Amino acid sequence: MEWNFLAVLNDIDLLFLGLVNTLKVTGLALFFGVPLGLVLALSRLSTFKPLSAVAGFIVEFFRTTPPLVQLFWFFFALPILIDVSMTPLIAAVVTFSIQSSAFFAEIFRSGIQSIDKGQWEGAKAIGMTYSQSLSRIILPQAVKRMIPAFMERSIELLKTTTLVSTVAYADLMFQANELAQKTFRPLEVYTIVAVIYLVLIFLCSQFSIWVEHRLAKSGEGTVR
Repeated sequence: MEWNFLAVLNDIDLLFLGLVNTLKVTGLALFFGVPLGLVLALSRLSTFKPLSAVAGFIVEFFRTTPPLVQLFWFFFALPILIDVSMTPLIAAVVTFSIQSSAFFAEIFRSGIQSIDKGQWEGAKAIGMTYSQSLSRIILPQAVKRMIPAFMERSIELLKTTTLVSTVAYADLMFQANELAQKTFRPLEVYTIVAVIYLVLIFLCSQFSIWVEHRLAKSGEGTVR
């Protein structure tokens, strides 16, 4: 066969629109997933056993079940159970926010536990409350160590969002499928999509490596 990218490039704007939607889902999932992950991490670290157990179950459930199954459940099953309308975008954001929060929770937990206990004791000795110690002393140090792990997880989230095309959300993969059917040039379409993802994820990976090197030079350890 002969390659013909011209037919695809004439409608390249469809792919860029899909890329914008992909980044939108990723950004919203990070916006909600990171703080939710912190809440889950603190709950798991809580001395109140029932709260710790519930948080642990949520984390393990969403880390071990396939994200596609989670997406289908939120999109198809949840609206039936609670009688609400669920658009593809809302279902995608809810799914990947919770799913990513489970992984971020473990990163937060590891980062917080990596801080020497003497830091907690010192903060308590000068009269700080638990929340003051956490926000002013522990988290600022822990977050620096967690940044590389956060960035790696964000890249994984970006790749996972390709699943949203299965619920008819117009992300990059959905638009690629539409364009492949329109032009009858699936090889060219998916080759371009692969290149787009390659460039995007490569740039993110390089930025992550640069940040990690900067942290290493500053003497900050990292959490994996």
